[in-house]
Amino acid sequence: MEDFKESKMWKANGFSALLVVLAAMAVAVYWFVLTIPQVSVYGPNGEFWAVIVLFCLACVAMGGFFIVQPNEAKIFTFFGRYVGSVREAGFGWTNPLTKKQTLSLRVRNFATDTLKVNDFLGNPIEIGAIVVWRVVDTSKALFSVQNYADFVTVQSETALRVLASHFPYDSDDHSVESLRGSQDEVSKALRVQLQERLAPAGVEIDDARLSHLAYSPEIAQAMLRRQQAGAVIAARRLIVDGAVGMVKMALEDLEAQGVVKLDNERRAAMVNNLLVALVSESEAQPVINTGTLYS
Repeated sequence: MEDFKESKMWKANGFSALLVVLAAMAVAVYWFVLTIPQVSVYGPNGEFWAVIVLFCLACVAMGGFFIVQPNEAKIFTFFGRYVGSVREAGFGWTNPLTKKQTLSLRVRNFATDTLKVNDFLGNPIEIGAIVVWRVVDTSKALFSVQNYADFVTVQSETALRVLASHFPYDSDDHSVESLRGSQDEVSKALRVQLQERLAPAGVEIDDARLSHLAYSPEIAQAMLRRQQAGAVIAARRLIVDGAVGMVKMALEDLEAQGVVKLDNERRAAMVNNLLVALVSESEAQPVINTGTLYS
């Protein structure tokens, strides 16, 4: 397969070329008017045919004019061979025998369909992405692939499927990257995947981010309960850690200030009572002991 690479096409200023072509046509018409009497008497001669050739060349030269709009490019082929591209906006003139094709250089957004794939752990999920891209090599975009826009669509969905298989949907371990918890890392990985796949089409990826992420409906309820259970466990762990710290601080302050001296048995009882009061979901009901400490 031929490896295309964009090159710059030669062009002349369109307004200057237009003046030259119009002047040539005017000369041809004026010369033709002068030669008509001679032709009517002596028949066509060399001067007559020169006028005809000059006029025909001027008409052919009119086909060399082109206009390039901002953020567009003109691609030129000469009898089936790529000869160059013009990116500069304006009015120009070049070889009139070349074929001209227009290609947009504007930034484009593409939203993939919502795909149903399996994540790294094999869980079925729904995923979608938005890809921001633009053409940077006009020759590759036009000649290396059949249709560069369709190529972007197909390769984007393929890259998204591959990405989903490399990350779990979610992870309780914060050191493990996941689709839901590591959005910047996932977006970077998606851009790398897309750039590798779209480079043959002369396309550059400006940005790529997930636009939709969810568990598939058949496992959504089960995964929701799993997430709720994980949240409850994490909350309980935090409450217990805080309660242990508060009990420790309370015992140390009581002994440091000489308020009370406790043996191991009574210390254990106090720790038990304080933990119940602090960790219990319902409000603890106090029981007042009116007896002596060492009964």
